[in-house]
Amino acid sequence: MQRATRRQLFGAALFGGVVLAGALLTSPDAAITRLHALAARPALFAPALLAGYLLRPLVAWPISVLSVLLGFLYGPVAVPVALAGAVLTCTPAYLLARRTGEAGLFGRAGDAGRGFFAATGDVRGLTGLRLMPLPPDPVSYGAGLSGLSPGRFVLGTALGECPWVVTGVLLGASLETLTVDGVGAGLPLVVALAALAVLVLGGPLYRRWRERRGESTGY
Repeated sequence: MQRATRRQLFGAALFGGVVLAGALLTSPDAAITRLHALAARPALFAPALLAGYLLRPLVAWPISVLSVLLGFLYGPVAVPVALAGAVLTCTPAYLLARRTGEAGLFGRAGDAGRGFFAATGDVRGLTGLRLMPLPPDPVSYGAGLSGLSPGRFVLGTALGECPWVVTGVLLGASLETLTVDGVGAGLPLVVALAALAVLVLGGPLYRRWRERRGESTGY
């Protein structure tokens, strides 16, 4: 096994352990309750909310937890803030991946990702992945390994996360009592957005498959 691969696997295992420990030792409901208590003090709430978005990847919470909070506090007008937060909270994993390097196991993963985005286009491919009911941070990490530019990363993330964020904010606005227990997108929305992702990605991937099949058969 290459030295770079061993180092990358060790780093991934260590990071995964930190995330797992954070997820087990912290409660979304408790954190949201503390943030809610600060809502009447904007000078404290704004930095606390920013910290929540930046630290969310370390505890593996869904982005919808913070979207629901903003919807509960401010209603539908919070959508732009929640969307900006969704882009922000996806950025640490992306930046970390861009510093990982192109050697070893992650280098091969980056090659696979570059092939995917070459077929779909950077913004279209990332938008489609974000529309799928996938954990946001592995998608961000894959985008970083694939070498997506920051501008295309931000645009693709914003477009793909928008339906999820709007749903979370509207759900929060409809709650009478703030809670994130059991909060999540309903099955119809998940199916609808997954189908939309297939429509976004299906054509380019099918064309790429046909091209590669033609190359392999000589036709």
